[in-house]
Amino acid sequence: MPGNNQQSSRTAAKPAGSTGAPGQSTRKPGKTVFFGLRENVPRRVYVGAGVIFIAAILIVWELITRFGMVRPLFLPAPVEIIKEGFRQIQEGILVADASVSVYRIVMGWFFATVLAVPIGILMGNFKLFEGLLEPFIDIVRYMPVVALIPLSILWAGIGDFQKFLILFIGTFFQQVLMVMDNVKNVPMNLIRVGQTLGLTRLEILRSIVMPASFPRLWDTFRITIGWTWTYLVVAELVAAENGLGRRIMDAQRYLATDTIIFGILFIGLLGLITDYIFKITGRLMFKWAQTN
Repeated sequence: MPGNNQQSSRTAAKPAGSTGAPGQSTRKPGKTVFFGLRENVPRRVYVGAGVIFIAAILIVWELITRFGMVRPLFLPAPVEIIKEGFRQIQEGILVADASVSVYRIVMGWFFATVLAVPIGILMGNFKLFEGLLEPFIDIVRYMPVVALIPLSILWAGIGDFQKFLILFIGTFFQQVLMVMDNVKNVPMNLIRVGQTLGLTRLEILRSIVMPASFPRLWDTFRITIGWTWTYLVVAELVAAENGLGRRIMDAQRYLATDTIIFGILFIGLLGLITDYIFKITGRLMFKWAQTN
């Protein structure tokens, strides 16, 4: 019959191996595609790839130092870095420095975030505030933070508040613009719905814009606290009696390369832990916003 012939021709024209609706993945069940665009891979492969890459770097590092290709003064062996870490732990140096640095990081980032969020929300929703503040913020965010250390000492002294100020400057101006972009990404249709329901501007911001932008805001917090970690050594560069950054600067005077490298790696580890805390917390709080 004609209908059957048309159905057969459509079936024959269908590409081999193609199943499901258009836009869906066409790979066969049970087959893993490691280089598919945005395709998931098994968890053990995902984690194992990162572990293998780090292990490869350590092996190459060890071989370079073991065969004398680089002098220990310039690049100590990984074993020496580990020994330096154990020494600092045994003497209580590491815990004391880390606790002070973490306190400064949290406070500097907290002050920046408390101000950046409301200002970014205003700039993202009201063109007047965007036009008023964005040119100034764009200028300041390109200024080198290191150059502001002498002024920060004049303004805030040499105590912890001066460290907070440096961390604040290094984080705040970038964070404001990211928050502004976060709230701008809330679909205008949602705002129109609130206006149709008779909500005031404050109610729309509180009940629609903020909940819809929370997942992106949380990612912004995760990224900006990482930036704050990168400014730690700068904040503790002058007039600091303790802290991880201070320890690195003191080691530079005596060419204690093992102490310098250990301090840098330990700061990176603390930053990674902070990043994962935000990442895991975000997944738990915003399951509804996850796409995969």
